[in-house]
Amino acid sequence: MNLSTHFTLDEFTQSDTAKRLGIDNDLPIIYYPAAYNTAAMLERIRAYLSERNAAPVPISITSGYRCLALNCAIGSADTSDHIKALAADFKAPVFGTPYEVSKLLADAMDFLQIGQLIYEHTWIHVSTRTPEKILNRILTVQGKDYVTGVVNGT
Repeated sequence: MNLSTHFTLDEFTQSDTAKRLGIDNDLPIIYYPAAYNTAAMLERIRAYLSERNAAPVPISITSGYRCLALNCAIGSADTSDHIKALAADFKAPVFGTPYEVSKLLADAMDFLQIGQLIYEHTWIHVSTRTPEKILNRILTVQGKDYVTGVVNGT
């Protein structure tokens, strides 16, 4: 089933960890609207990167929807936007490193309707939900903490 032109429900819910642990990570129907909105955000990001690259830039989803059991199994917070299909982690290596992609997207958050962006060094986390504290809108993971903005290095 397609969520959008370039993203499928299968890739949005795929998880090697869930398969290994026997966790059912099927998307509950109640979260379909959120998944469609997240896929639409990813389409805007893909189009934006492709335009800047003057050639198509595929996006590889590394994590989309995660049920609560899967989210706990990987050690993520039970408040994660992934649990409600509001977020996706991705890479776009044809465009550049996660740092380069994060820097570009940070300057286009409103235009692309990205609620939150987190540079996580090996991938980029984006969410359709805007955090309550505006300082948490653009973050970089540093160890177990976060710093404001897109910061290169750990």
